[in-house]
Amino acid sequence: MNRQGASLAGRMAGRMGKQYETVIGLEVHVELAAKTKIFCGCSTAFGGEPNTHTCPVCTGMPGSLPVLNKQVLAYAVAVGLAVNGTITRYCKFDRKNYFYPDNPQNYQISQLYLPICRNGKVEIETKEGKKYVGIHEIHMEEDAGKLIHDDREDCSLVDYNRSGVPLIEIVSEPDMRSSEEVIAYLEKLRMIIQYLGVSDCKLQEGSMRVDVNLSVREVGAEQLGSRTEMKNLNSFKAIARAIEGERERQIKLLESGQRVVQETRRWDDGKRESYAMRSKEDAQDYRYFPDPDLPPMVLDDVYLEEIRSRQPEFREEKMARYKEEFDIPEYDIEIITGSKHMADIFEAAVAFGSQPKKVSNWLMVETLRLLKEKGMDPEDIRFSPENLARLIRMTDAKEISGSVAKEVFEVMFDQDVDPEKYVEEKGLKMVNDEAVLKRTVEEVIAANPRSVEDYRKGKERAIGFLVGQTMKAMKGKADPETTNRLLKELLNVVEEPVGVIGSYNPN
Repeated sequence: MNRQGASLAGRMAGRMGKQYETVIGLEVHVELAAKTKIFCGCSTAFGGEPNTHTCPVCTGMPGSLPVLNKQVLAYAVAVGLAVNGTITRYCKFDRKNYFYPDNPQNYQISQLYLPICRNGKVEIETKEGKKYVGIHEIHMEEDAGKLIHDDREDCSLVDYNRSGVPLIEIVSEPDMRSSEEVIAYLEKLRMIIQYLGVSDCKLQEGSMRVDVNLSVREVGAEQLGSRTEMKNLNSFKAIARAIEGERERQIKLLESGQRVVQETRRWDDGKRESYAMRSKEDAQDYRYFPDPDLPPMVLDDVYLEEIRSRQPEFREEKMARYKEEFDIPEYDIEIITGSKHMADIFEAAVAFGSQPKKVSNWLMVETLRLLKEKGMDPEDIRFSPENLARLIRMTDAKEISGSVAKEVFEVMFDQDVDPEKYVEEKGLKMVNDEAVLKRTVEEVIAANPRSVEDYRKGKERAIGFLVGQTMKAMKGKADPETTNRLLKELLNVVEEPVGVIGSYNPN
């Protein structure tokens, strides 16, 4: 719970003389990274023209028959194993019947009676300490289409590209008690799934969608209160705000003598409030029955062992290995391993011969800066580890200056250019001819008599200004250390060469 929400809840409880506990469970829908849909060969690519990734199966045409995509099953089993769940050796699909325009068959193929996984758990850590969140079940299902509301024409259109996209739904136990625990659980779950390569889990694209089931009860009560389900949550921040808003709404209802209605509610993050969509259906409302067109799946030990053998090194194992293998700070390790993609880039760049700390520096400073500026996730990084290693080598060899290296990196970040070719084409190599550099230094000294006088009077920072002027004249292609040395020699100052001192403004 954030401080504002906790403070408000505390004030309300203080006025009312009651203390309330929030009980939260989550339903997390994850779009799987299979290239084709769960029961047909249509593409799952995001962003295609409406109704172009469709066929008779995923549009529910009479007489069409589904065939299970075996990659979907493998992905679902991999997630089940990763969350310490029990895999159902004999499982099958069921039909969930409902009548919405985005559901072309008038039923969804899902799993109710024999889901692929049960009884998992995920360990989370918050400021309150560590705890386990139980996973009730994981089941496979197909996604529905997408309704598009056209206010201008006063009509609704349907895009069936998403219909049949493979999903797993991860249903937690009601073990979470605050928004902080919810976010910790979602972050851990997302990281496990991304490390598996099962999904990119991008909330903004809908490949990870979260429904929050929330109720409140007096502290010490054993019976759960009536719960609501919150939808339309497309960011972790929106999820946290929705939890605080719904908690407060339910407490107000109870304190005013009203009851909480079990229903589905839609969260409006702009208005910071929710509104009722429909009364919450129970399983019997969907009239589930086994799907007659899909045979049961029987999973033996050999199959499960094959999936288990392909499980990756997860974050906790990777962090422990980094501490042993690479001489980088623990903070760097936490950030780098927080993204499977970034960790892969780090390890590959080191394998190409770069020093681990130098690779870490480029990822921790320039990469994170550009990701933040461009509103990107680490999984969106496009530059190759080989090009990063080349840039580091060129900088170490003093073929380019530090400032030029940053300039090249920004281009490499956007376009993944080969830094060696780019530097050659743009003429950005360091000037190693000392005679040329000396002439430039002499010109800078002649053009800045005040800074020269300040330096000779003991103002050490003045030389930083002179170095900066030299670098400017050389268009960033002068070696700062050599520039420092030449300046001091020409100013008749006998000192050991040092690195560039901070900038100086003579005015």
